[in-house]
Amino acid sequence: MAHPQPQPESTFPEYGSYREAGRITTLLRKETVGGILLVIAAAIAIIWANSPWSDAYVALRDFEIGYEPWHLKLSLGTWAADGLLAIFFFLVGLELKREFVDGDLRNFRTAIVPIMAAAGGVLVPALIYTAIASQRPELHHGWAIPTATDIAFAVAVLAIIGSHLPPALRIFLLTLAVVDDLLAISIIALFYTDHIEVVPLILAVAVIVIYGVVAQRFRAFFSRHASAAWCILLPVGAVAWALMHASGIHATIAGVLLGFAIPVLHRKVSRDEAPAAPGLAEQFEHRFRPISAGFAVPVFAFFAAGVSLGGADGLRDAFTHPLTFAIMAALVIGKPIGILASTWVTTKVLRAKLDPELRWVDMVGVGLLAGIGFTVSLLIAELTFAPGTQEHDIAKVAILSASIVAAILASLLLGSRNRRYRRMALRDALDADGDGIPDVYQRGDADEASGWFKPGRRAKGTADDSAPN
Repeated sequence: MAHPQPQPESTFPEYGSYREAGRITTLLRKETVGGILLVIAAAIAIIWANSPWSDAYVALRDFEIGYEPWHLKLSLGTWAADGLLAIFFFLVGLELKREFVDGDLRNFRTAIVPIMAAAGGVLVPALIYTAIASQRPELHHGWAIPTATDIAFAVAVLAIIGSHLPPALRIFLLTLAVVDDLLAISIIALFYTDHIEVVPLILAVAVIVIYGVVAQRFRAFFSRHASAAWCILLPVGAVAWALMHASGIHATIAGVLLGFAIPVLHRKVSRDEAPAAPGLAEQFEHRFRPISAGFAVPVFAFFAAGVSLGGADGLRDAFTHPLTFAIMAALVIGKPIGILASTWVTTKVLRAKLDPELRWVDMVGVGLLAGIGFTVSLLIAELTFAPGTQEHDIAKVAILSASIVAAILASLLLGSRNRRYRRMALRDALDADGDGIPDVYQRGDADEASGWFKPGRRAKGTADDSAPN
């Protein structure tokens, strides 16, 4: 009688495809530069807002410009939050669509873990915030502030501490942050819309549909002629943004929907034909990411982070306020707990084991990185509390403080693990068959059906045992 073959062991995190890993590595390199610029812009704003020249900063931030009849005479700070961040969210839409169409989120087993981790990383901080702020009704609607993750800031921290975080964990962090952005976008659209003007909304949706049809129909043309997108698609997108702004829904939502409208893949003559060039979404990502990371997000951070601390008395009042406790506890404690617990439960359900070279403390480090809220958290704080109120300034102090504390804790934890990560880097670079693709990406035909949670054998040349912590 034939004995059933034992099922190969599934390990977490898996490495996916080499092509996807290369794309993620390039993207994270760009995010590193953007994150450093983001930190510099925020630091300049805080210093200026607390200097003898703080009035000049406030005057610059509140200076209004725009066309009043179209309700677009806005302050520079509002233009940064509603306008420049639309570029950032456009890239979020591009990245989300690419992940679901041609990335690691297209397969259920690949997608379910970062999706569940992101969901836990949103739910647990929201619950912690609500529990701490439960006795202050005026703070209840700030529950969404600690639900976001700033991937640019997080990756900048990795670059600064020189962490050799394994590629699989980097991909997990980025994918988690992408799903986290989707959840944050949904929260902004659903819970931060006071009223809706139906006619502008219908017109905005119609323009976005036209934008998508044109981008789909003439994808090859826009791919060959970069200037055509600036001359044709950009004006159409600007009209959609203005109409979305007039509808009462936050204008950054238009950026996400416009990103979703861009095609990811080239049209193929046959099913088996491989694309000869990157799809339009990937090309747009290359064109717009430097604008977003190098200008749009740092300028937003400059206008959003400049809060007057009020000296020692102001800091004491801020750090004894329940809002500060709620936001900091939710980001620094709630994020890691939510991500770690959701990941652990999901891996148990899928019967996957952690990579022998890793420990769950590494996932705690990833969770702490996700606790760096910053950009989207600052945006939600702007939408939650009216400018000029005590809660508005305290929320920003709490977000900045929580992001710094999470960054320091993640740096200490992940930095102490660098020796282990270097050993994994040597393992991951092994190419025993000399085909130019590291063997770790070829377990179980990873390039054909990649996923973090799929059966696969250990990479060649790797010891079965692992060194202690």
